Amino acid sequence: MERLWSPWRLEYVTRGDTSSECIFCVGTTQGSPLQRDLIVFEGTTAYVILNLYPYNNGHLMVVPYRHVATLGELTDAELQEIGMLTQRSEAALTEAYQPHGMNIGINLGKSAGAGILEHVHVHVVPRWSGDTNFMTVVGEMRVLPEDLGASAARLRPIFARLASRT
Repeated sequence: MERLWSPWRLEYVTRGDTSSECIFCVGTTQGSPLQRDLIVFEGTTAYVILNLYPYNNGHLMVVPYRHVATLGELTDAELQEIGMLTQRSEAALTEAYQPHGMNIGINLGKSAGAGILEHVHVHVVPRWSGDTNFMTVVGEMRVLPEDLGASAARLRPIFARLASRT
């Protein structure tokens, strides 16, 4: 039998809701070095960050700096930049990973699958034919072949280049 080690997931599977601080707000200010290292692009009203617990390699989130729970609470400028950064995330992931498709979405509310209820964010997840395999279905586990630091290093220069074009 082969063993698949992913010790970085232990914090996720054992954590409770012990912190009242928003991970998206803390991540941009006094967050841990790991949280800061996951940010691949910083805009004026929003930023792009790798998901610490990704569905696939390259799983990004576009997050407004301001702590709001719904799209209706966003300003026009925030909504516009979030849309532009989502578009840029699609382009960066396409260049970096050549996925066969993408899931792009926003989960509002617990019933819709939102993990962070109080801070709206857009998920941008690259997908490949066959990426949902027996490990996810039977083993309730995902296999991610690339370390998060390597993903950030791959994406940052692409985001910088895309930003310089505007």
